[in-house]
Amino acid sequence: MMSLAPPSAGTRKNQGGALGDASATGICHSYTEDGRCVSLLKILLTNHCIYDCAYCTSRKSNDTPRAAFTVEEVVDLTMQFYRRNYIEGLFLSSGIFKSGDYTMERLVEVAKLLRTRERFNGYIHLKTIPGASKELLLEAGLYADRLSVNIEIPTKSGLALLAPEKSHDELKAPMETVKEEIITIRESRKTHKKAPKFTPAGQTSQMIVGASNETDLQVIQLSSHFYKTYDLKRVYYSGYVPMLSDNRLPAIGTPVPMVRENRLYQADWLMRFYGFGAHEIVEPESPFLDLDCDPKLAWAIRHREHFPVNIQTATYEMIVRIPGIGTKTAKKIVKARKFNQLTLYHLKKMGAAVNRAKYFIATTGKNEHLAHLTRDNFRQYVLAQTQTKFKDQRSGQLALF
Repeated sequence: MMSLAPPSAGTRKNQGGALGDASATGICHSYTEDGRCVSLLKILLTNHCIYDCAYCTSRKSNDTPRAAFTVEEVVDLTMQFYRRNYIEGLFLSSGIFKSGDYTMERLVEVAKLLRTRERFNGYIHLKTIPGASKELLLEAGLYADRLSVNIEIPTKSGLALLAPEKSHDELKAPMETVKEEIITIRESRKTHKKAPKFTPAGQTSQMIVGASNETDLQVIQLSSHFYKTYDLKRVYYSGYVPMLSDNRLPAIGTPVPMVRENRLYQADWLMRFYGFGAHEIVEPESPFLDLDCDPKLAWAIRHREHFPVNIQTATYEMIVRIPGIGTKTAKKIVKARKFNQLTLYHLKKMGAAVNRAKYFIATTGKNEHLAHLTRDNFRQYVLAQTQTKFKDQRSGQLALF
């Protein structure tokens, strides 16, 4: 199974005689149409598990064949795949067998052998196991480029219903440990340049959406909390795929919420790079993201009082909120307007998606696209003139299985 390798994969340099390089210029990424990178070998050490989480195919009550790799098998498999140029690194997770410590010890041992014995300098992403000791988490960070712990279900009530043996507090504890050690090592390296690196690509988390009754507002607020409190690099969202029969879960055959998943990623992007707060993206009065348009366009339609924006005088922070204008284009606008009176033609040359932006900007010349807009027809008119690649999927999404 292949999975994602982030651009921020760390800067572990190749040393003489070693194999691989996780520096920014040494990793080759291959992306699917939806933007996911497929350069990592993603495997479970085992699908044995002591927990009985309703949403997981590895839950202990599920009648499914069980298997487990040995530590040496994972090391050998990774090296063989890497030498054949199938992968750029390893993403290793596991079901929990015997205990959190017992499982985490084996994950750490895989990473340790790859780094020390095999001299492997490629990318390693380890899942941290809930309940594992602090000492094992700290050791894992010395060998892994990135650590992650899945929060799994976004709400405490949802987790209590679907995975009563787990709690949010237990799942968050490793995040706090990793965050504190990252800060400690960062400070240490200011005075001791040869101090060991600790999970240089940071930590991430993932949550399942659609398995419980969580709202998008709750999901976005939790992600915002993670970014602010634990300094996470990314939060990943996974639309629940109904594969198990359980009255606590959506029925088998329920469509996978792929459009919703995509909207959550777009909302997440707005928080991390565009200065949006969680409370701006999703409001309590309407706690779900608009599936008809992306969150940035939806915000602009809801807040027409901020538009049109005069691109000659507006701040950078306001320009990046214009639908169709990204961060790079906004920076170009701020620089170019010092020397020119900008028009829609200029914006298009700079990379703006003018088919959307034209309804939200004012230029020195007359913007004829604003003449047709009224308070009553604004949303309907703008959506009719813009396109989404998800339009057909909303009316009949293809089955995944």
